[in-house]
Amino acid sequence: GGTACVVTGQPFDTAKVKMQTFPNMYKGIVDCFVKTYKQVGFRGFYKGTTPALVANIAENSVLFMCYGFCQQIVRRIVGVDRKTKLSDLQNAAAGSFASAFATLVLCPTELVKCRLQAMHEMQLSGKIIQGHNTVWSVVKGVIQKDGPLGFYRGLSSTLLREVPGYFFFFGGYELSRTFFASGRSKDELGPIPLLLSGGFGGSCLWIAVYPVDCVKSRIQVLSMAGKQTGFMGTFVTVVRTEGVLALYSGLKPTMIRAFLANGALFLAYEYSRKLMMKQIDSY
Repeated sequence: GGTACVVTGQPFDTAKVKMQTFPNMYKGIVDCFVKTYKQVGFRGFYKGTTPALVANIAENSVLFMCYGFCQQIVRRIVGVDRKTKLSDLQNAAAGSFASAFATLVLCPTELVKCRLQAMHEMQLSGKIIQGHNTVWSVVKGVIQKDGPLGFYRGLSSTLLREVPGYFFFFGGYELSRTFFASGRSKDELGPIPLLLSGGFGGSCLWIAVYPVDCVKSRIQVLSMAGKQTGFMGTFVTVVRTEGVLALYSGLKPTMIRAFLANGALFLAYEYSRKLMMKQIDSY
């Protein structure tokens, strides 16, 4: 599921991070794509793909594993049987709880990904003299400068994004599946309803938490140049100096990516889960 998500959405994610961190360099999504292609070539759209793959595989593995556990916790809280189907709202709550665990594996890999994606802009703006162009050089730089805890720059803002965001993510997905099922079992849904439901869930997540993600990207990227203020300090600085709309820089590529990538994520997740369950049942 995580692999499908990255392969589908990485170019749009790269544009998102560039526009969030350096909004004055780009007039819009088309301008960002054209300039990136001219400056770095096609490979520029897939900068940070390796850590993005690691991040998404790790995050979604932990997320969906913990989602199952958290569903059981929600069942205990509301006092229902282990096999009782949860409501869409209860599934949303379980997804929100699960995201807190996924954040711990996501934050370090996302920091490396964001820094690779915006490295060219950091050099152009003069914030750093020489950039690191590989995953290992970025990792080495973080360890040398900040130590192992440096990988958790932006952890609080990542948590602020993930916990409420995944409430809307799983809530939107389950609500959409309920709509398409129309009284049937959700497990009977075909690929198109699953794609649309996943896309709807992803769109709900990003609409709800986009300003928080913008602040997170800035903290993780700009901390390369020196000490960076925390979440509230960065948030206030952006609003005062650039205005509220700066918190929504890169929203368009994010929404395109959210629909495509999360549709692919849930489609891959549901079908791989069914395949694995069949394998288990056959033994």
